[in-house]
Amino acid sequence: MSAPVIQGWCPGALRPMASGDGLVVRVRPRGGRLEPAQAAGIAALSRAHGNGVIDLSARANVQLRGVTEASHGPLLEGLRALGLLDESIAAETRRNIVVTPFWDAGDGTQALAQALAKALAPDAPALPGKFGFAVDTGATPVLRGTAADIRLECSAEGRLLVRADGASTGANVTPETAAETALHLARWFVESGGISESRGRMAAHLARGAVLPGVFREAEALPPGELPQFAPGTVPQGQLVGFAFGQMQAETLAALAGLWPLRVTPWRMLLIEGLRGTPALPGLITDAHDPLLRVIACTGAPGCPQALQPTRPLARALAAHVPSGQMLHVSGCAKACAHPGQGPVTLLAEAGGFRHGATGPALSAKALLERPQTLFEAP
Repeated sequence: MSAPVIQGWCPGALRPMASGDGLVVRVRPRGGRLEPAQAAGIAALSRAHGNGVIDLSARANVQLRGVTEASHGPLLEGLRALGLLDESIAAETRRNIVVTPFWDAGDGTQALAQALAKALAPDAPALPGKFGFAVDTGATPVLRGTAADIRLECSAEGRLLVRADGASTGANVTPETAAETALHLARWFVESGGISESRGRMAAHLARGAVLPGVFREAEALPPGELPQFAPGTVPQGQLVGFAFGQMQAETLAALAGLWPLRVTPWRMLLIEGLRGTPALPGLITDAHDPLLRVIACTGAPGCPQALQPTRPLARALAAHVPSGQMLHVSGCAKACAHPGQGPVTLLAEAGGFRHGATGPALSAKALLERPQTLFEAP
C-alpha cells in the first residue's frame, strides 16, 4: 500500500487544492471575521460556483468545495468584490494568521492582526507553506492547541509578547513593535536553517537545538496549563454554534449572515457576534453535549482521493457510543489531517477496513459498530 502524499502546503483561493469532489478553495477572513455581506456573498458563490458545501478549517478559515476549473475564475472575481482576495499567491500564503475569536472592540486585537498582515505582505521572508502566526492576546491564551509557529500573547507579567512556538520565553513588545518583531523572528527561523532541518515548523526547529536570539529569551510566557475546551453556547462576545464535522450547506451560512457578523474559530465553530440565545436554524449544533462534538473525521472517500475508506458515516454512527469527556478520530489515511498528533482514540483507514492500535487487525465498519465499547476499554 503506497503512503499518502503529503502536499506540504494548504489550499488558498488563488491556489486551490484538487480533491475528489473538485477544487477546494480556502478563504482566509481578515482578522478571522466576516461581515454579514461577506458571509452572504460566500454562500452565494458556493452555490453558483461550487457544490454548496462549506467547511470550517482548523485554522479558522472557510473552504468552498466542488469548484471546477471553469468556475474558479468567476469565483475569484466574486471573492475580490467582497474584499476577500489577496493580490498574489505569495501574499495569500504569507497571510497565514489565526486570531482569537474572544476579542472585544477597542482591545487592540484586531489592530494587531491588521498590522501583522500589512507587515507580512511586502516584507516577510519565503516561509514554508504551513508556517503560521497566532494573535492570542487575551488574559488566558486559547490558541495553544492550534498550529502556529509565531505567537503574539500576553507574558506572565501581563505585557504583550512575541514568542516562538515551543519556547517558554519571548520578546516584550508594544502594539507598535509587535508586527516587526514577529517578522524578525520569522527571518531568524529562515536564516538559522529552520526550513531545511525541521520540515518548516518552529517547534521542531527549537527541539533540534536551535538557540533563539537573546531578545526572545527576555520574558517568561504564561505556563502551558491545560488546553481549554470550547463548546456551543453563550460567551461574552456572542453565541458559539457548531457543525457536524465542521461542515455546513451554503443555505445555512446564508441564514446566519442575516443575523450578525461572524467570527470563524479554529474549533470548527462560528461565533455569532453579539447574539444572545440559540438561533433556530437547521444544521447547527447548539447543545454543548451533542455526541457529534465527540467525533472528528476528515472528508474521507470519495471526497478525498487519498482516503481509503468513507469516514463520516462511521464516525456519525459511533458518536453516541463515545463516552463523555473522550474523543474519537476517524481518519481516511495515515496523514490524519483532521487531528494531527496524539490525543483522541483513532481509527485509521486501510484497504481492508479500519485499524485501532498498531498491531490489531483492520476491522470493517460493521464489525466496529457491533462492539463499539471496545474502542474505549483500557488495554
